[in-house]
Amino acid sequence: MSNIHIPLSVLNLAPIREGQGPKQAIDAMIDLAQAVEKMGYKRYWIAEHHNTPTLVSSATAILIKHTLEHTTTILVGSGGIMLPNHSPLVVAEQFGTMATIYPGRVELGLGRAPGTDMQTASALRRSKNDSVFTFPEDVQALLTYFGPEEEQGYVRAYPGVSTEVPIYILGSSTDSAYLAASLGLPYVFASHFAPRYMEEAISIYRNRFQPSEYLDKPYMMVCLNIIAAETDEEARFQSTTMQQFFLNVVRGSRMPLRPPVENMDSIWNPMEKEMASSMTSVTLLGSKETIRHQLASFQEKYNVDEIMAVTYIFEPEKQKRSYEILKEIVDSN
Repeated sequence: MSNIHIPLSVLNLAPIREGQGPKQAIDAMIDLAQAVEKMGYKRYWIAEHHNTPTLVSSATAILIKHTLEHTTTILVGSGGIMLPNHSPLVVAEQFGTMATIYPGRVELGLGRAPGTDMQTASALRRSKNDSVFTFPEDVQALLTYFGPEEEQGYVRAYPGVSTEVPIYILGSSTDSAYLAASLGLPYVFASHFAPRYMEEAISIYRNRFQPSEYLDKPYMMVCLNIIAAETDEEARFQSTTMQQFFLNVVRGSRMPLRPPVENMDSIWNPMEKEMASSMTSVTLLGSKETIRHQLASFQEKYNVDEIMAVTYIFEPEKQKRSYEILKEIVDSN
């Protein structure tokens, strides 16, 4: 059986659960961070989404700061900061400030998508030019801002200079794989909602990787949906919360995170089912034993360096238990 003893991390979109408001969602985000820190997870990343009433992850840097304040050892970062929405200098100042307060614990995952619809993207944009195309230059600017004093230009990020905040390139297509490889940076693929290009992106990144001052060999992370429970049946039942979450995406509806249901077919039609299922086709789901086998065969095929787990489970205690089961699987090998 392949080695599945790999680092585990968590990605949180900070969803609002049915019957709760934004404050409870933020409290739940902290509660989960503290729980997975105790379990020994490596990093805890928070996403960026805008104009989405069911997610509280719009001001990502503020949520990261809040999480750092309420944890002690876990690395905390962005999954990711969507660079078209932000000036690299402001990002460097914010993350440089956090790295100054919490040295060695702050990370910056960067994405090139706006993380929202076009109208909202336009309201967020720092310029009318399409900053999606300046992504490579913006990443380069950030690497410089966090770098040593002697490599700075006239404009500097204070505090930020010499903090060496680690940068990760995020992607849901193959474009970012080329960029991460050419810059010699770690790469994180979004298989939790866009698994279609995963295999191709992993292979592009590994084949084209150029060693850099940041990394001497490729470091491949994959975000996966994981629903672990005591039995396969219980995991399937709990997974209907995730299925409803993705049905939301397919329909463009704005429903909070819903409790599990007995029968999804009474909620979605065949086309919706197919679309939602294609977004979650790479999911580890089941009991400890089932997930152990799924993870082993995933690793046999892709041999990634780290897994970042996303778990949409309605009851917080069951969500924590899912993360605990995953950790137990990896630790017992």
